[in-house]
Amino acid sequence: PTGVRNFQEMILGFTSDIAKNNIGESFYRPWVPFVTTIFLFIFVSNWSGAIVPWKLLELPAGELAAPTNNINTTVALSLLTSIAYFGGGLAKKGLGYFARYVKPTPILLPINILEDFTKPLSLSFRLFGNVLADELTVAVLTFLVPFVVPLPIMALGVFAGSIQALIFSTLASAYIHEALE
Repeated sequence: PTGVRNFQEMILGFTSDIAKNNIGESFYRPWVPFVTTIFLFIFVSNWSGAIVPWKLLELPAGELAAPTNNINTTVALSLLTSIAYFGGGLAKKGLGYFARYVKPTPILLPINILEDFTKPLSLSFRLFGNVLADELTVAVLTFLVPFVVPLPIMALGVFAGSIQALIFSTLASAYIHEALE
């Protein structure tokens, strides 16, 4: 294959490897579309904010920025991930899925419940904070020294945005694996 088809197969192979390595050989196939969608959405969103300094464009109704620069977007992505791993666990184990909250001992019930609330919080705040910090750094440097200095920071933002997409999709896969095991 050549061109766009080659790029599609490369992305699908990459995200399939993420799912296979984290979810496991026997359970990963149904989760590849979810992991791929999460990865591509975050990747494209982060790159759109890293390549074009949207914060410099003033609009009457507000400002333009990467979608992942909004806490609502990152919370929605993390809640989708939570729904996915709860749904996967319930689909595989039925109501027996909730037995994991009291294993190995019922004393761990509050900690296990707290863990399910902190997973989406950490996912959303990690992504939001990193993207916001990158865009603010580029905006401030572009304002202070308009031409040459922001370019390396923008390149670093492209790299960091790619890493954030990888981290989010890897953690989503790991959480799904935890719910399925």
